[in-house]
Amino acid sequence: MAAVTKDRQGEERPKPPSIFWTLMEGRAAFEFGSFLSLRLAMRSLPKGDGHPVLVLPGFVASDFSTRPLRGVLKDLGYKTYGWGLGRNLKFNDAREAEMLALVNRIYDQHGQKLSIIGWSLGGVFARELAKRAPEKVRFVISLGSPITRHRDYSNARRLYDVINGPPAAARAEQLSRLGEAPPVPTTSIFSRSDGVVAWRGSLQAQGDENPQIENIEAPASHFGLGVNPLVVYLIADRLAQSEGDWKPFDHAGLRKLFFRKH
Repeated sequence: MAAVTKDRQGEERPKPPSIFWTLMEGRAAFEFGSFLSLRLAMRSLPKGDGHPVLVLPGFVASDFSTRPLRGVLKDLGYKTYGWGLGRNLKFNDAREAEMLALVNRIYDQHGQKLSIIGWSLGGVFARELAKRAPEKVRFVISLGSPITRHRDYSNARRLYDVINGPPAAARAEQLSRLGEAPPVPTTSIFSRSDGVVAWRGSLQAQGDENPQIENIEAPASHFGLGVNPLVVYLIADRLAQSEGDWKPFDHAGLRKLFFRKH
C-alpha cells in the first residue's frame, strides 16, 4: 500500500505503490480467467439505453486491451468504440486534437452524448475530453487513473517522462489541474492493491462544484481492472443510468462485501 509522508512544510509527498503490490500484478491473469469463465453470464448485466461508449486504453496499451470490455458493452446494447490511435504513448497537442475529433465524430454520428471509459492514463484523457466538450459527454468512468496533481502516485511516471519529455508550460498547467473533475457525472473506480497507481492518486475530491462524482473501491489489480468481473459489473451498473438521472452507486446488501465508497 502506498504511504503518504509530509515534508518539512507539512505538504503531502505522495509515493507510488509498494514493490509488493507491483509484483502482485501478475494476478491479472486470474482476473482474466474469471472474466472468460463468466463471459456468457455477463450478458445478463444491467442494460442501459444503448448510447455510444468510447473506451480509451492505458499507457503503452492499445485497443486490443479494451476489446474484452467493449465486447461485453456491445452485448449489453451499447454502441462501442475503441480510440483507433494505436498505442497510448504520447500526449501532445496533436494527440489531444485527434481524441477530441473522435468525440465530435461519435457525437455527430449518433446525435447524442457519449460516455467515455478510460483505463489508467486513458481515464486522465477521458476526464480532460469531458472538460473540453461537456455538452457532448454524458458520463465519465476512470479505472485506476492518476487523476490528482501529484504525479508521483504512479510507478509509470518515469517511463512517461522519458517518452514525452518535460511538458511545455501550457501542458504543465493542465497537469496541475488534473484533480478538477469534469462538469459531468464522473466515477473513479480504483483498488487499494493497485500495483501501478497508488489508490490515493485515484481519489476525486468531493466538493460542491460538481456533486455528481464518486469514488468506488473494488478488489482488483491495475492490469486486471478492465477485465475484472466485479469491475465490469460496476461499469454496467453505472452506464445503465438514465441521462439526467445520475445517482451514486448503491452499496447496500451484498454489494458492500465487495465495494467501498470514499
